[in-house]
This record gives sequence, C-alpha cells and structure tokens, in this order.
Amino acid sequence: MTGRGRKISSIELQNIGKVYGDTVALQPTNIVFDARKTTVLIGPSGCGKSTLLRLIVGLVEPSSGQVIFGGQVIDETNRIDLRRRVGYVIQDGGLFPHLNAQENATLMARHLRQPAADIRDKLSELCRLTHMPENLMKRFPSELSGGQRQRLSLIRALMLNPLVLLLDEPLGALDPMVRASLQAELKEIFCDLGKTVVLVTHDMAEAGYLGDVIVLLEQGRIVQKGSLEDLRDHPAEPFVSDFLSAQRSLAWL
Repeated sequence: MTGRGRKISSIELQNIGKVYGDTVALQPTNIVFDARKTTVLIGPSGCGKSTLLRLIVGLVEPSSGQVIFGGQVIDETNRIDLRRRVGYVIQDGGLFPHLNAQENATLMARHLRQPAADIRDKLSELCRLTHMPENLMKRFPSELSGGQRQRLSLIRALMLNPLVLLLDEPLGALDPMVRASLQAELKEIFCDLGKTVVLVTHDMAEAGYLGDVIVLLEQGRIVQKGSLEDLRDHPAEPFVSDFLSAQRSLAWL
C-alpha cells in the first residue's frame, strides 16, 4: 500500500486562532504543512499544539482564520468529508472498549458500507504494515498491550486510506523500549506511505527523529520552524535554546 500515485494534499492555516473566554489557546497563526512531509509540533504543555491539531481536523471551531485543505477552504458544508480524508490518532488510542480490535479498526469502513472483502483485505494489509499480529484482532482493547493498542489506533486511522495523518502524542504513554520500537516503525510507515503527517510530541529527540520539519510553539504562537539543527544552531530567541537545554533526551544527539 502506498500514497504514491494518489492525489496529495497540503494543509494551510491562514490567520487561524482559538480563544476560550479570556484564554488564548492559539494566537492568529499562518503555516503551511507540506504534502508528503512529516511536520512535528513541539513545545511545553498548554502551548497550543493539540489545539492546532484539533483545528485542522475540525473538532473545534476557529475563533479566527480558516483551514485550507488541498486548496479547498474548510467550512460546515465540507467538514465531514474532510474528516474522512484525515486519519487521527490520540495518545490513549481512543478505542471503544466494548468493541474488539477488528471492530474498532473497521468501524468507519463498515459505517460507509464498503465491501466486506475489501475491508478484510485492507485490514490484513495494515496489520502487516504495522506489525500487528492478525490473531489479536478478536481481542478487546483491555486485552492488548499499550504498544498493540497504539498499532490498532494507527490501523483504524489508516483504514480509509486518508491523505493526511494527524497524531497527538501517540507514543507518550509507552515505556522507553516499546516507544523506541514504535518510533522506528512509524518512521518506516511515513516513508512508505508518503502521506502528509502532522505529529504532536513533547520529546525533541523524537521530533528530530521523525520530523522533516519541526515547529516549536510557546504560549499559543510559533516561535521557530525548521530542522533540529536549525533550532539548535540558529535559535530564533532565547526560549528555543532554553527548551532544547531542558530536553534530557537530546543529550545523546
């Protein structure tokens, strides 16, 4: 399975912002997420990373600005169609506990009444891609390990062959060994599928490993955008150096 040969989409945010009462979650922001690139959003808690992701997928309404997906402005008339073209993975997986793994993975495909044979073939293909044993597909989420649940969440996100993949701290709750293994697998999957990926993390080493582009945020604004080397060698302001210095995971880089 590959994203090559299919239509590809960039994501552009124009003056997009979000305010909750007196709290500014995201200041008016302009950014383009390039097609077939992995962009990593990083920064301290509350800096606007997850808000930005939810604005892209349409889970929250912007207070200002607009989202442009593949050249099309997203509004209430086309938001549902957008969500079907975007795979979304959150930290705890968001799996339904009363459904087994297969039912979780194929929920939207069955809702859209795709042919059963096509669903079975796609599920087998994604199990191979994510190194998820097919004999686990009858188990419930509570019967799976943390790494297996995240693989299942990724399978569900890829089931409709989306153009864009959004991941919000997908590996944050895993132990270091499992996390390192899944980082390597994600990097391989991103390369193989060639999709537009936006990933949120707190870990700069993970950002440097997975990302083509790193976007560092603070207090709802973008501080700097570039490679890990750009941020480390040419910090835009003192906060960039302070943030990198606080990252123990960068000690080996």
